[in-house]
Amino acid sequence: MGDSANQKRETVPQSAAHARFTAGAAVITSALATIPGGAGVYRMINGAGDVLYVGKAKSLRKRVSSYTNLARLSIRLGRMVAETASMEFVTTHTEAEALLLEANLIKRFQPRYNILLRDDKSFPSILLTRDHAYPRVLKHRGARRRKGEYFGPFASVWAVNETLTILQRAFLLRSCSDSIFAGRTRPCLLYQIKRCSAPCVGRIEDGDYAALVDQARAFLAGGSHDIQRRLARRMEDASQALAFEQAAQYRDRIRALSRIQAHQDINLHGIGTADIIAAHQNGGQTCIQVFFFRSGRNYGNRAYYPSHARDDDAPKVLAAFIGQFYDAMPPPRLILLSHAVQDQALVAEALGVRAGRKVTVHTPKRGDKRNLVAHALVNAREALGRRMSQSASQRRLLDGLGRVLDLDGAPERIEVYDNSHISGSQAVGAMIVAGAEGFLKGAYRKFNIGGGSRRGHSDIPPGGGDDTAMMREVLTRRFARALKENPDRDQWPDLVLIDGGAGQLGVAREVFAELGIDDVAVAAIAKGPDRHAGRERLFLPGREPFTLPVRDPVLYFLQRLRDEAHRFAIGAHRAKRAKGMSRSALDAVPGIGAKRKKALLHHFGSAPAVAQAGRADLEAVAGVSTAMANKIYDWFHPDG
Repeated sequence: MGDSANQKRETVPQSAAHARFTAGAAVITSALATIPGGAGVYRMINGAGDVLYVGKAKSLRKRVSSYTNLARLSIRLGRMVAETASMEFVTTHTEAEALLLEANLIKRFQPRYNILLRDDKSFPSILLTRDHAYPRVLKHRGARRRKGEYFGPFASVWAVNETLTILQRAFLLRSCSDSIFAGRTRPCLLYQIKRCSAPCVGRIEDGDYAALVDQARAFLAGGSHDIQRRLARRMEDASQALAFEQAAQYRDRIRALSRIQAHQDINLHGIGTADIIAAHQNGGQTCIQVFFFRSGRNYGNRAYYPSHARDDDAPKVLAAFIGQFYDAMPPPRLILLSHAVQDQALVAEALGVRAGRKVTVHTPKRGDKRNLVAHALVNAREALGRRMSQSASQRRLLDGLGRVLDLDGAPERIEVYDNSHISGSQAVGAMIVAGAEGFLKGAYRKFNIGGGSRRGHSDIPPGGGDDTAMMREVLTRRFARALKENPDRDQWPDLVLIDGGAGQLGVAREVFAELGIDDVAVAAIAKGPDRHAGRERLFLPGREPFTLPVRDPVLYFLQRLRDEAHRFAIGAHRAKRAKGMSRSALDAVPGIGAKRKKALLHHFGSAPAVAQAGRADLEAVAGVSTAMANKIYDWFHPDG
């Protein structure tokens, strides 16, 4: 994005570019008269009200005044000043508070001129509950509101599930919900396979279960070796007492704990709880690897690829990453970095404010801690290499697709459309998006078609099966809305690919003509005779249908695009169909909520049986009053 923006700026006369900068600088100069001199956060905003940049400063007036001197600014920052139409300021008591507020605002507004951490998914953890007489262990994600002890974060759901499995085998704690626990009359399957002690039906004494809970807590807090030694002694005692079945149970629990140790392929000597954060740069891109160590155990790692300018160095990217990464997650007591960042002491102070305790941010130079950072750096380098290789391969495919379809260049954004239905019923349209980074699943969209259209303007009757009419509705809705909400054509496709033949291509061209769209290429792809994959025919405006060689990489690429659209459409259709099947005639009856519906179905067995029931029979159902029974009966018997 940075290169293309620079090229655009070079084509504009210097006087025009300078005039725009002068106007933006004047906005900043006028704001200087009212800017306080202390610490705080500033926002630069364009004419449309979008936040361009969020920054923090120890002295707001001094920092903001630096934007008025073009000679000291990079081309990128000069362009940002030229777009500035207004500014907003928030003062803080300390620079550490300003740093925290800056990170929060960057995550909220995603300004285009900031370094951005776009992947902000929360991390899973393990919860050991404390709101029940028999605590349970379960997977948790999100706000920590439930009473209990939380252990994590884990880098992946897989790591959580693996640990939960070990906890079940080693400590036999229940994992069922409280409602299921209360309703049990006999042990479940987990008891039979020795993964639960069945406290629900009294197969274990309260004190013994509490001891298992204490052992699980100690294990999650890093005491696995002590627990293993304790279990080993008990196994030996049971064996000497000829209690071989009990000894075998201890043996199985020890083996479960040993599985955790087998996965610890990193030397954790001297590391209790810490995050290891390493950044590697190449080709103007950065990969940041984060390793989580909790209570002496490796909880996994995750790679991040922040969005930033090509000339931002690793320490700068790392500093911005840390602020945003810990905005919604409590930092550990120790954070080890691959690069020393600017104002590292201030970063540690700010994180300590957020955590409510001291946080140390350190860049080790030698010893075991340096080895851990080096290991994370290797992972960052390898992950970035894989990503760049995939991007290069994707770019070659896009270039080849541009040549095959006679486009002006390689398409940056491709939208692929498909429909799914059964004889016209439960029809769903699907749009998937692909680009240089592969499939952009966050941009996927689905469209309810015909009788299911929320907008109610469809010409397709429920039960109709006109594929071309369905495609017309989907494309019309998509691009009519795009014209209304995004007239500047930002994030518009360079290529629209339709799953179908000449008919679908004709519909797409008609829709574009009606909407006045003449700058989006369109093509259709249809399977060959007998729907044979590998003999697909391509349809382009003004050309005869043609095929590509069977082993052409571009053909494989087109098949992947078409298959992904088909997969997404089928998934959306099945979800809609399942939702429709889960509804019953009772859903339409006024006053029938989930509780009454459940009681009626439980009493009569089915919705048709409820419809045929008499008033007295309905009144006999728990929770159904005489008035409600009359209402239900009258609903199904409107003629008396």
